[in-house]
Amino acid sequence: MTVSDQDSPRTTRASVSDADEFLHHHTELPTTHLSQWLDAVLTAIGKAASWLWIVVTGVIIWAVVGRYVFGQGSVLLEEIQWHLAGIGWLLGLAYTLVVDDHVRVDVIHERLSLRAQGWVELFGLAFLLLPFLVISVNEMVPYAINSWEVDETSQAPGGLPHRWVLKFIIALAFTLIIVAALSRLLKVTALLFGFPRPVPATPGENKKEDRS
Repeated sequence: MTVSDQDSPRTTRASVSDADEFLHHHTELPTTHLSQWLDAVLTAIGKAASWLWIVVTGVIIWAVVGRYVFGQGSVLLEEIQWHLAGIGWLLGLAYTLVVDDHVRVDVIHERLSLRAQGWVELFGLAFLLLPFLVISVNEMVPYAINSWEVDETSQAPGGLPHRWVLKFIIALAFTLIIVAALSRLLKVTALLFGFPRPVPATPGENKKEDRS
């Protein structure tokens, strides 16, 4: 074995680590007592919603076996699939903001200093994200209430009743994103202005949050 052969595994590990760091960049904001509590609630909801994907998988298998083994298709099962998938996805949106794993499409943000990133976050949260979410919820709530009042059902024969449930879930999901955005806004103001007072970070806390 040559010297170059001995060094090659170490080089490979370094490149994988560098790629992982690039793909999983997080803005290391301080936290506050209130944001910690809000994040804990949103994290619990997001992790609970993730179990719905197991249920979705089971329903899909049930529907496929019923259709191709027993020759019995079911509109009800098909609609249950996308209703549950939609609920799981919607209720997980706030969690992605809490752990800062939502998709970023900018190439400038990660090259800025931490305080500059904080100012970008402040502008984006206060003037772009939160106004959009408030307007959306303001439109979604009457939309869901109207569906509930008329007891909207699926237009497909044999489909699901109570279509208003999913529409309320949409409004709920956007409300949870508002809570997540406010929690993140508290962290940003703690970084930039020292208010609310940041909670001292313990060594290794950021790595532990990334693994969760």
